[in-house]
Amino acid sequence: MRHCVIGSILLSVMLLFSCKTPTPKDLAKEVLIPKPSSLVATGSSFEINSKTVINIENADTKQIAVYLAEFLKPATGFQLAINSVEDVTKKKGIGFKLTKNSKDLGKEGYKLEIDAKRIILSANKPAGLFRGVQTLRQLLPARIEKTSLQQGPWEIASGTIEDQPKYGYRGVMLDVARHFFGVDDVKRYIDLAAAYKMNVLHLHLSDDQGWRIEIKKWPKLTTIGASTEVGGGKGGFYTQEQYREIVKYAQDRFMMVVPEIDMPGHTNAALSAYAELNENGKATKPYTGIDVGFSSFATNKEITYQFIDDVLTELVPLTPGPYIHIGGDESHATKKDDYIRFINRVQDMVNKHGKKMLGWADVAAAKLKKNSVAQFWQKEPKNALKAVEQNVKVLMSPATRAYMDMQYDSVCPLGLHWSGYIEVDKAYNWDLETNVKGIGKENILGIEAPLWTETIDSMDDIEFMVFPRLPGYAEIGWYTGNDKSWDEYKVRLAKHGKRMDAMDINFYRSKLVNWEK
Repeated sequence: MRHCVIGSILLSVMLLFSCKTPTPKDLAKEVLIPKPSSLVATGSSFEINSKTVINIENADTKQIAVYLAEFLKPATGFQLAINSVEDVTKKKGIGFKLTKNSKDLGKEGYKLEIDAKRIILSANKPAGLFRGVQTLRQLLPARIEKTSLQQGPWEIASGTIEDQPKYGYRGVMLDVARHFFGVDDVKRYIDLAAAYKMNVLHLHLSDDQGWRIEIKKWPKLTTIGASTEVGGGKGGFYTQEQYREIVKYAQDRFMMVVPEIDMPGHTNAALSAYAELNENGKATKPYTGIDVGFSSFATNKEITYQFIDDVLTELVPLTPGPYIHIGGDESHATKKDDYIRFINRVQDMVNKHGKKMLGWADVAAAKLKKNSVAQFWQKEPKNALKAVEQNVKVLMSPATRAYMDMQYDSVCPLGLHWSGYIEVDKAYNWDLETNVKGIGKENILGIEAPLWTETIDSMDDIEFMVFPRLPGYAEIGWYTGNDKSWDEYKVRLAKHGKRMDAMDINFYRSKLVNWEK
């Protein structure tokens, strides 16, 4: 009899646990950056626990399911199972579903349907599922970002979110030439950008101060050209295997890598390694300062073009994306006619290797092909407008708004201010389509926020200059609505500070934002 009583009590406890009433939660009050296109709250919640299963219908989605499971494990302690099923909508748990070309979702859009029994994340492409996972991540408490075990519960507000990006190119740039950053730092940078739905990493791989990618046919680029950086540090470079590793890591997070080999200016590192690339046939001295505009390839020598072709021959197979960035800015030491001939010829070389040329908007002095892209950066838009006149797309990176190496204010310990100070409100409170008269949405490829590293030499420095500006740039490139407002955004950003703390981001605590403790 005693055993029957105990059994009845245990059964009652199990039934009570299994019939737990979902916690009422309001999806509309959750803090999401970027802001989604459409959100409808239903007032309930879904709880992730140790028995939650991630269901998939398609092998192409397993990688993303593994990513989610691995992300959740450190803070929750749960090792979620991943099951292959015929129809995720009929199973409890978290389901990933590839749809059949929904026009509303495009290549990166997604739909989240959340109730007490299941979460269904659907998208046309795996990239859309990955973007949806980043939203799901932000719907969990900020402590989910911690790498140590945290206290639950892990509840997600119920409702429906439908979302897709405004622009297909949403990038960040990292200058690894002025100061070199290792593979682990670049991976950290990728993870932080991907968390906000950015999809491009532009790597500035060469400049006056250093050459950062192994080219086996020209070995002195790394033995000599890579041996310096700003301030006289030891520099460094990526082997081709390490570069592949970075590209693969980015691909797994649905980010494209765009490598930049700057030319014909910003080339002192290469010129110090190979005398024949200089007009006078003499190698230059390695350079560790920050001045610009003094170097140039010998644009009238055939060896220069052989060198560029050899670099492309090795770099292109390592780079699956469509673009090779050839720089082209601040070539003050190159005569104008020589510069134009050089850009025209290098553009043809890039195309011959099956890639599209991307260059700073200075390249619009040349005759651009329609598949090329000009990156707007200067205070004056005349070069970008020249590109538009040639029916060339423009990538928006105005230095007065989007350069993450600009100081926040006059007492900021890092960065420069040649293009002014960029506080968090100034970084957010603009639109791509209205920034330059004559450059409308139909002319714009997307947004990119560059980080030049003349004054930046550690991951902490990177994070301080990038955050909290990067989430704003992400929203500018992603959000499709017309009601973007700094006053509304700064409230979301203030609440988001706890998440950045949990992510261990060394961010700038702007006095313009009332950060939640």
